[in-house]
Amino acid sequence: MSASHVIIGDGIAGSSAAETIREADAEAEVTVITDEGEALYNRILIKEFAKGKMPAGPISIHEEDWYEERDITLKLNTHVNRVDTDAHEIHTHEGETIEYDTLLIATGGTPTQLPVPGSDARGIHHFWTFQDARGIREHAEAADTGAVIGAGLLGIDLAAICGAQDVEANYLMRGNAWWRYALSEEGAEIIHDALRENGVTPVFESGVDHFDVKDGRVVGVEDPNADYYDADFVGVAIGLNYNTEFLQGSGIERTDDGSIVVDEHMRTNTEDVYAAGDLTYFYDVILGDQAQNGAWGSAKEQGSIAGRNMVGDMGADVEEATFEWVSSYSITHFDFPFLSFGHPTLGDDSVEQKYSDTEWRRVAIKDGKVVGGVLIGDLAPQSKLKKLARNQVDVSDKKEFLLEETIDLEKFEPIEAEQ
Repeated sequence: MSASHVIIGDGIAGSSAAETIREADAEAEVTVITDEGEALYNRILIKEFAKGKMPAGPISIHEEDWYEERDITLKLNTHVNRVDTDAHEIHTHEGETIEYDTLLIATGGTPTQLPVPGSDARGIHHFWTFQDARGIREHAEAADTGAVIGAGLLGIDLAAICGAQDVEANYLMRGNAWWRYALSEEGAEIIHDALRENGVTPVFESGVDHFDVKDGRVVGVEDPNADYYDADFVGVAIGLNYNTEFLQGSGIERTDDGSIVVDEHMRTNTEDVYAAGDLTYFYDVILGDQAQNGAWGSAKEQGSIAGRNMVGDMGADVEEATFEWVSSYSITHFDFPFLSFGHPTLGDDSVEQKYSDTEWRRVAIKDGKVVGGVLIGDLAPQSKLKKLARNQVDVSDKKEFLLEETIDLEKFEPIEAEQ
């Protein structure tokens, strides 16, 4: 009898797992369940759509017939209410019971709402799904003034949308710099200047006390300093609430914030249950510790790793797969490129250097080894820095070489050959 693999979530993690399972086992039953009304699309490109720079068509990755051609059952608009890990069953909002031999949870998260008065007003947007992007684009095209809250990688997408749509916006940040946990003020100033050039004004040591709402629609923002900013368009990106409430009582280990604890093979603490994507608190073999990472490439690789191990654990002749990945996240909103890799906000040491008005580099180090970094302007060093991280090379007495314009790996011997 063929194994039954059930995947909850059709983002890149869930879809990658489904494809991997099908390639490894032509006879297995594969079911993908998603609460969204459309199949997999490119979450990276939806920001370009919202900016008005790209039509909707190229953003879709899989049409429904992609699943049919691979004999994968796709259930759209389906909410999972409960998982019974003892019975190996999941229960949906329509009362359907679906049995599984292995289960993958790849449900991602939902943007966090600001806990301040007026945060549920019309005109306040959170940016996560393609449907969100459609609403943002339509509103931004008609808006005159805006405010963006959330000084991180998702917040800057909303700021760039305002700039591209000619919305005069203020970017309200709680600290003294954008993404201050990964960038120093010197590095962040390159981003601040680029925002200003695009018509977005960074406002530091700010935030939101409350939204000014008229007739149910936002018209302004007052910050904790009692400064007021007109805004008929607001974008909020302050983090994710992980979509794991339905796991209550399942026995699957979760952290206090709702993320799912997995090992380096994407296995949870519960037999035959796996997790992949944004919601994982995974064991990073490179970092040597549990970690989280929301990058697209990381989620795709985790899905593939989970899929291989799901098939292997059901008896197929598949070698056990381990998640060993140095992720990347790029920003393409400005005239210069920007890339972060690994875990740039972690570490106990770092080195950095500014090379020009649009070139800067910072490398994060933990226990003498590269664990992440940020490159602005010149991305060429990324492959060598990632190699140092993957091979866990001790750079503690050679940190200055990490800042050379052209990194010479021979100075960091030994570097093991790539697998």
